[in-house]
Amino acid sequence: MALREVAQKQARGQRVWCVPYARNLSGIQIRGNAKDWWGRARSTFERGNEPAVGAVMSFRATRGMPLGHVAVVSDIVTDREVIVNHANWHRNKVSLKMGVRDVSKRNDWTLVRVETQPGRYGNFYPVNGFIYPKDDG
Repeated sequence: MALREVAQKQARGQRVWCVPYARNLSGIQIRGNAKDWWGRARSTFERGNEPAVGAVMSFRATRGMPLGHVAVVSDIVTDREVIVNHANWHRNKVSLKMGVRDVSKRNDWTLVRVETQPGRYGNFYPVNGFIYPKDDG
């Protein structure tokens, strides 16, 4: 469904943003800019520092990324590396199966590097943590 919505937006010449993509992919119904998701999740969703498949990684706002960013964890490789799917990391595109490495000093996922091209990791980005989808079971 998330990819179908992206294709429809692109066909209409509309911008593809990380927030609606992450919301559709994860089922975590939070609105507003990515930088606000962490705070808005506080009373409704579990949050933490441990990656989990289906969780949303909440990136803090930075000078280069003033609206923040959100990505959905699709796989856990090691305790310091996950795979994510997200939109608009590369302008107006969906990026599937991109690696993210925890480079924080305390191994707590507060600082990461994101795979920009296969096998190439870019700048350092601060992360709030992970927002976990509700367990419907």
